Amino acid sequence: MGELEARAERLHTREELAAFLDNLADSLVEEPEVWENDTLERFLRAWSAWIGDMDGYFAHQGLSAPEVPSWQLVAQMLLAARVYE
Repeated sequence: MGELEARAERLHTREELAAFLDNLADSLVEEPEVWENDTLERFLRAWSAWIGDMDGYFAHQGLSAPEVPSWQLVAQMLLAARVYE
C-alpha cells in the first residue's frame, strides 16, 4: 500500500481531506507516471465511472456501498479516479 492509500484509510475529517487533496496534487506533479487519468477531463470522467460502479467495488469486498459517503470514502474515490478505466 502506498503512502496516499494509507493516508486515505486514516482520514476522517474535512481538514484531513483538504490536506489529502494537496498531497494528491503533489503526486500528480511529482509522479505523473502513476496517474492513468492525468487531465482534469479524464480524471472527472473516471471519478464519475467509479461512482457508477462502486456497488461492485464494495460487493467484491463483501460489503454494502454506503448510502452517505464519509470523508474517507471521498478520498478513496479520488484515489480510484487516478487510474480507473
